Amino acid sequence: MPATYRPSESDRRPLASRQWRVSIVLAGWLARRGVRANMVSLAGMAAGILAGIALALTDRIAIPWLAWLATAVLVQLRLLANLLDGMVAIESGQASRLGELFNEIPDRVSDAATLVGLGYAAGGSPALGYLAAILAIFVAYIRAAVRVAGGPQDYRGPMAKQHRMFVVTVTALACALIPMPWQTRLSGSDWGLPAIALAVISGGCVITAVRRLVWAGRYLTARTP
Repeated sequence: MPATYRPSESDRRPLASRQWRVSIVLAGWLARRGVRANMVSLAGMAAGILAGIALALTDRIAIPWLAWLATAVLVQLRLLANLLDGMVAIESGQASRLGELFNEIPDRVSDAATLVGLGYAAGGSPALGYLAAILAIFVAYIRAAVRVAGGPQDYRGPMAKQHRMFVVTVTALACALIPMPWQTRLSGSDWGLPAIALAVISGGCVITAVRRLVWAGRYLTARTP
């Protein structure tokens, strides 16, 4: 694929942060230093996997608040890499169809690792962790399937990637501050905040999947000869 390949704007997730001055400067700085966009994507995947590991450690180490804080930082680093990989690719002329694979597949690995890790975190639920991971991947699959069928990329929520990671980040910060006995008292059950967050993510993914499927059905039917 020639270096002049440029993805359509409709294929890119609409992010206001892409227009921030700091994002533009950072992407340009990385491009000028020869950083490959695909390596940025892989770095984001590594951050997502490490976030999952940090979450699982919250139930196994003596100072869990450090792991919770590490999780919040790693999730944000993953999102930063997701923001910058496409910008670096375009800035440096590296954009390619292969890059689209690097843009999508590491995201699915990151989602699964982080959400399953949240299931094994202190106050979490492994079953809900796996359920949330499956539903998150399904939501992304719908978007990809609609594109293959001839529709544009659909990034609508209420539980798209950035929304899922927002819930994880807020949960991690809250768990760093709120002791587990307080969490169960607040929930009125044996569930901690991580289990509640996974239930919210799972429910939101179901709603998101339905919204995307309904919209896709209407869009594709309207354009069928």
